[in-house]
Amino acid sequence: MPDTYDGGGAGVGAFLAFFFLILPIILILALAGYLISSFFYMKIFEKAGVQGKWRAWVPVYRELVFAKLGDLSPWVMLGAFLVTAVLSNIPVIGPILGYVAIVALALASWRVGLKLGKDWPLVLLYIIPGIGGLIWLGIVAFSNAPWNPNVQPSPWRTSFLRDTTVWRGVPVQPDGGAAPAAGHGAPGAGYVPPAGGTPSSPAGAYPPPTTQTPPPSTEPPAPGAPRP
Repeated sequence: MPDTYDGGGAGVGAFLAFFFLILPIILILALAGYLISSFFYMKIFEKAGVQGKWRAWVPVYRELVFAKLGDLSPWVMLGAFLVTAVLSNIPVIGPILGYVAIVALALASWRVGLKLGKDWPLVLLYIIPGIGGLIWLGIVAFSNAPWNPNVQPSPWRTSFLRDTTVWRGVPVQPDGGAAPAAGHGAPGAGYVPPAGGTPSSPAGAYPPPTTQTPPPSTEPPAPGAPRP
């Protein structure tokens, strides 16, 4: 019994020693990933016209702004993050729910990529664990293509996934809401009077006189009045 106990204690000690050895390396890599991804987000936000570079350096909030640029509701993105963080440890379905946030980021990335001239196959980089999304951000951040929000409508434009929020400093994307119907709330094409405000007479019509002469008076002159 003592030998078995001592062996178990040595194994735990070795594990703790290894853990504390690699912990600084993990923290350094996590910090480097945060700094690099924040810089990439900042470059993308600048292209899209987002005001305030600080938005790219706030964890979670930057992903919500990114979702808006990708025509996805930021609250859907936040819900995906919560599902992944809280429910990913549930047996059987937990591993599946752990990919909900990645799927949401991939959808927004597809739309952002289209607006920067990148096709959807590039989003497959998210399949690479850990660094796939970082590679995608780097490619898009340093793309030479200008930001073009006028791309094809998203498949979820009429669903609860679409973005209907308005945040100050974040440009509203055209896919965020339906365009107003033609003629509703706007003046229609009708008669436009010519310059000067006086409509012209139709061809062949008799022009009205500019001045009118009153008819001569038929009343008899007063008694004693001189006759003309």
